[in-house]
Amino acid sequence: MRDDELVEEARGAARRSYSPYSGFRVGAALVADDGRVFVGANVENAAYPVSSCAEATAVNFAVAQGVRKIETLAVACIDAATLEDAYPCGRCRQIMAEFDVERILVTTGSGEVREHTLDELLPHRFRLR
Repeated sequence: MRDDELVEEARGAARRSYSPYSGFRVGAALVADDGRVFVGANVENAAYPVSSCAEATAVNFAVAQGVRKIETLAVACIDAATLEDAYPCGRCRQIMAEFDVERILVTTGSGEVREHTLDELLPHRFRLR
């Protein structure tokens, strides 16, 4: 799958976000090492700590389907005017580290897409190997 198609999948997932409290709609789409694509959206809860980020939702869904290696993950916020860039939070970066995500595509407030490696976004990550 081309990067622009993956980003569009992430934007589509963001449109399906459940974010009644913040109105902050985020979507993620990933490509597993076997070529399958999985998407996720942020899911808020009145008890904020039990909310789920889009990236975590996508990774958890992929893992539930047997994925153990992720090549690329794209994250997009369709309400990008409210933020500078749609970078994953620290928790999601650590979740991505567990499954060796090779590339992360991040949408910016201006619609640009930036490519990063996990080493750039989470150097010196925690590992039990």
